[in-house]
Amino acid sequence: MTAAAQPPGTGLSLVPGWLHGRGGPAINRANHHSHGTKIMNVFRITRRYTLTALVALSTTIGLNQPTAAQQAASPVEDGVEVLTRGPLHEAFAETITFDPEPGIVISKAPPDPIEEIAPDQRPEGANVAWIPGYWGWDDERKDFLWVSGIWRALPPGRQWVPGYWGQTQQGFQWTSGYWADAASEEIEYLPEPPATVEVGPNSDATSSDDIWLPGCWIWRQNRYAWRPGYWTNGNQDWDWVPDHYVWTPRGYVFVDGYYDYSVPRRGVVFAPVYFSGGLRTQRGFSYSPSTVINLGVFTRHLFLRPSYGHYYFGDYYGSTYASAGFSPWFSFHSSHRGYDPIYANQRWQNRTDRGWEQRAKANFQNLRDHKDARPPHNWAAQRALAGRTETLKGRNTRVVTRLEELAQHKDGPYRFKPVDQGERQRFGQSGQAYRKYLQQRQLSEANTASTPGGVPATSAGPERRKFSQSPFVAPPADQVDKNSRPPQRHEVLKPDLTVQPQQRIRERTPGTLPSYGPGAAGGRAGQNQGDPQAQPQGQDKKQGNRQGGNAGQAQQDQSAIRGKNRQGASQKKPKSSPKQ
Repeated sequence: MTAAAQPPGTGLSLVPGWLHGRGGPAINRANHHSHGTKIMNVFRITRRYTLTALVALSTTIGLNQPTAAQQAASPVEDGVEVLTRGPLHEAFAETITFDPEPGIVISKAPPDPIEEIAPDQRPEGANVAWIPGYWGWDDERKDFLWVSGIWRALPPGRQWVPGYWGQTQQGFQWTSGYWADAASEEIEYLPEPPATVEVGPNSDATSSDDIWLPGCWIWRQNRYAWRPGYWTNGNQDWDWVPDHYVWTPRGYVFVDGYYDYSVPRRGVVFAPVYFSGGLRTQRGFSYSPSTVINLGVFTRHLFLRPSYGHYYFGDYYGSTYASAGFSPWFSFHSSHRGYDPIYANQRWQNRTDRGWEQRAKANFQNLRDHKDARPPHNWAAQRALAGRTETLKGRNTRVVTRLEELAQHKDGPYRFKPVDQGERQRFGQSGQAYRKYLQQRQLSEANTASTPGGVPATSAGPERRKFSQSPFVAPPADQVDKNSRPPQRHEVLKPDLTVQPQQRIRERTPGTLPSYGPGAAGGRAGQNQGDPQAQPQGQDKKQGNRQGGNAGQAQQDQSAIRGKNRQGASQKKPKSSPKQ
């Protein structure tokens, strides 16, 4: 297929994004794509759609019936590999790590951003923005892949601050993005927070409808003070993203807690893509994604990699991934290394099902132990499996779906509409503003005084700087449609000044990724990947213990420090705050 051609249509659920070349009809259309800058109402989506319902739905969207067109289509488009596993766009789901570390450093420079064109269909509603994609690092390939852009319902009262690759003396370092307060006019860069003392609930919930929200260090009067966690009511339609910190080259940024839409209501996530080196540099090349990640993966094939600040989907079940820092979602949440709002909400929704968590672990263990049952790694492999229906029994192959097919499915959670001319122009203007904003952030946070690991060398006190407004800004919660308004914010507890800050215990050099292989030190991610008592077939139990041994000692040392949290302030359910 040439760069100007559209791939053949198929009845299967995934098709690569369209490739465009200058001068053809497709690129004429592309030149009119544009971004909206300010958003008013949440996109239309059937409420009460749970992830469980989406899992069932994914089995009905043409995933089992191969067609002649499928089997005739070329399995590999020219220089393009659509992936059915990889990192999720960080604007869709950001990882929450209690002890954030500097971003990873790699030696290879990222390519120039490709010209990515928003799809020609989008979810209905004025609250939807097209947030562009970016280059992500794939350490198995030792190369970059493209994390495709997303249709995103912007969280009320928040603005997206995108991540970036910044050049340092050691190479190129990743700085994560985050959802900042939309009303912020300045940003405060803080010293490194102390080691967390969060160990989970220290009291029983007052109701089965309660959900635990973790504590956090808060900068008060030129020092850090511990604000304890507490119980509060859960909500099926909203995920609470707790207070947390994000590392930058200039210091740590405090992100106050906020409500985000539950996963089925957040938007449309497109599959990552690997482009050949020649295609990346081809003059006039552009790309429009059309392969949608089935949201059912959020209950079956979801992992976190906090060392890189990304969620991952798909097949990361092999034992080497544990040593490389991948944690299955249920394992990360219970490890006391961070908080997963997606898992927390799902566990809360299944609070009356005592076997739910055990089934999640059993699913992971089964796929870890049986390679043949794992989902495929790319579009070609998934299509080949769909063409061999006799092999589908017991296989978790349904990872992605075609946007066109999803839009035509009337029983789905979304309602789609074509992108009109005015929207294309706004999307284009917002895309240009996005690139400028990203450059401004990078220049503002550049810190030549950083240590080799990326920890700011000058971090004795806070530094305030003017904060430019992002191109992706949502209105305050009280200005969105009443039916789409989030719950009232929680009235948080006062800091407990009796809890003494403690220095962190680092398990690896800041800025480095855990390495692959049986002899690699896995850190706590490796220790908690699945049931430590159930080793994969063919894997020596001693090997598994070696991968988690150093981490286990570090966690025991840290637990001794964290004990103070259980002696802190009473963690009763606070009242809701009228502040939105």
